[in-house]
Amino acid sequence: MTWLVEEGIGETRAIRLEGEQIVAARFDWPGELTVGEVQDAVLVARAAGSRRGTARFQGGEQTLVDRLPPSASEGALIRLEVTRPALGERGRRKLARARPTEAAPRPAPSLADRLRAEGHDVREVRAFPTGDFADLIAEAFTGEVALPGGSLQFSPTPAMLLVDVDGTLDPRALALAAVPALAQALQRFDVGGSIGIDFPTLADKADRRAVDAALAASLAYWPHERTAMNGFGFVQLVARLERPSLLHRAAFQPAATAARALLRRAERLEGPGAVLLAGHPTLEAHLHPEWLVELARRSGREVRWEARPGLAIEVPHAQLVPR
Repeated sequence: MTWLVEEGIGETRAIRLEGEQIVAARFDWPGELTVGEVQDAVLVARAAGSRRGTARFQGGEQTLVDRLPPSASEGALIRLEVTRPALGERGRRKLARARPTEAAPRPAPSLADRLRAEGHDVREVRAFPTGDFADLIAEAFTGEVALPGGSLQFSPTPAMLLVDVDGTLDPRALALAAVPALAQALQRFDVGGSIGIDFPTLADKADRRAVDAALAASLAYWPHERTAMNGFGFVQLVARLERPSLLHRAAFQPAATAARALLRRAERLEGPGAVLLAGHPTLEAHLHPEWLVELARRSGREVRWEARPGLAIEVPHAQLVPR
């Protein structure tokens, strides 16, 4: 199945479609440290005798460093490969991780190149065809995905992504109905890292084994490790974390996420007039001047901004108004 890649303003997006439904998505924000990137950085801190420290890249972003050689000293240049991206948290930002390398410096591969390196077919497009992109963004902000007879509630935390399975079906039926919806959501939200799933409590071991088998079948596409369901209905998944999920961005970087979605919506307006962007005042700091210039260039229209404190951060508006 082909991935479609769209170079947006402030964001590169990739999706896979089945009909008009997005079945998988990835998001790349240029300027962030990316897994696989190799740069020289300054080692700014290292505790005596420790193999860990903190380094600062030329762009100013800091990273935690593992596996430091004994010869690495504070203030010295050290070549690093990024192994984990930075992650947003409430009130702070978890630093990226890196390790020393002897590889030649290389920039972060593009999203399209990373997909190709994984063996996928990739088609770069100016704009995605009709699909449920707006629904995907809305689901990420609410953290809720509907399923027959219930819903999945996603709660990103610094330690792991928690998923609560809730509904009106009997516990076994609800747990089994949640499995395919969960498998779809993990792809749509581009989830990695540690995921804890709170299924309904199933007292019967045969019921728990049935859910374990359903998870194994539904997640066969996805490299991960998984615990068996315990007596309280809890299952933990662990997958490689290569980039922040859309859920984490919406939860911990809501204004930045909403601003990018707003620019995408504005770029696709059709008809005469100027573009009016309206949203919560918090968004203004994330609508960088160069991005607004690019929006004007792409759309061929004047671009205006209007702060509206009454609007929620996640629901800004883009519309055409008379010049």
